[in-house]
Amino acid sequence: MELKTMDVLFSVCKVQDFSGVNWKSEFCFTGKTDEENSLVCRIEDVPQNAIARDDGWKAFRIQGVLDFSLVGILAKISAILVENKIGIFAISTYNTDYILTKVENYPRALKALSKAGYKIVSL
Repeated sequence: MELKTMDVLFSVCKVQDFSGVNWKSEFCFTGKTDEENSLVCRIEDVPQNAIARDDGWKAFRIQGVLDFSLVGILAKISAILVENKIGIFAISTYNTDYILTKVENYPRALKALSKAGYKIVSL
């Protein structure tokens, strides 16, 4: 399986509302529940109405469109990273999954996944 690295620094945020979100940004992930409004975006795109933020995340994505019938893809990747004591923040979209790790763990994560047989390519 191919994993595509992304040369972007992300922030994971909680926002008051989505009024300040830069919807034209290439990467913008949102989640809304009865308890919170979450946003994952480029660090430079964090809106003024962010209530909390955690900067310093890098991501890679599982390359290609994943069929909904596929099982265990994210579980296998996260298990490899758990073995290497690397925490993740995962985001799923209609097409694929994105896995974020803290910047300081990113090289180790890619090395561990490469060693496990994943092909790492650059965006």
